Amino acid sequence: MELPDLPEPLPAPVVDSHCHLDSTHTQSGLDPEEAVRLAAEVGVTRIVQIGCDPEGCRWAVQAAERWPSVIAGVAIHPNDAARMGPELLSGLELVEALAQHPRVRAVGETGLDYFRTTDAASRAVQRDAFAAHIALAHAFGRTLIVHDREAHHDILDVLDAEGWPARVVMHCFSGDDQFARACLDRGAHLSFAGTVTFKANDQLRAALAVAPLDRVLVETDAPYLTPMPLRGRPNASYLIPHTARFLATTRGVELERMCRALSDNADVAFGGSW
Repeated sequence: MELPDLPEPLPAPVVDSHCHLDSTHTQSGLDPEEAVRLAAEVGVTRIVQIGCDPEGCRWAVQAAERWPSVIAGVAIHPNDAARMGPELLSGLELVEALAQHPRVRAVGETGLDYFRTTDAASRAVQRDAFAAHIALAHAFGRTLIVHDREAHHDILDVLDAEGWPARVVMHCFSGDDQFARACLDRGAHLSFAGTVTFKANDQLRAALAVAPLDRVLVETDAPYLTPMPLRGRPNASYLIPHTARFLATTRGVELERMCRALSDNADVAFGGSW
């Protein structure tokens, strides 16, 4: 499928707080080098590259070593954790080793996914893996990036039991204003993807409305969740301007102010600039 055209550049730099450059290449053919270049061309000057399995974690670290504008997050995705069996232990050991790399700023995405993982035994494995990742975020002072799909209550339950790390990002925030307040009260940042632009997602816009401006992040989750008006086409970091403009309009904030807030918030959420 043909990639969308470049949008109008943003008036100030922003950060794509969650991206899969490797999967973007696989699914759309967009070379990672070109993806980074195109993003910078429209004002998306920094990217958080996420690894979700052992191969992806190694790739994320290599990408962060190669491009100064990229930092890495490493984890075993909850759906992968549920199906890895005995290999999960070695996967967690790899995450532990890579989490100590200076270009790794985050442990994640980790969490719970009750949409694709439905049986009780597999969900229990996810909970244990989530707890193990939380422990790594504490141990190495890394940001925790949380994947939460249809598991809001249990996400809070596990984090409350294990202790919230100093920096937590709720990736592709999917809850309503009540859940947003619960996360915000515990110090989390809320990261909004293209889903916030979808017509049916009033609950996400309600969550955005209650989030202080200094707790809001923006992401693509590329190659997934392409924002309107391009929904259904491949996503990439250079399409962040569509979502950033939507956030500014929805909040009634001047676009340049929103961009600067998104950039500053990423510095806080990921432990400093890069």
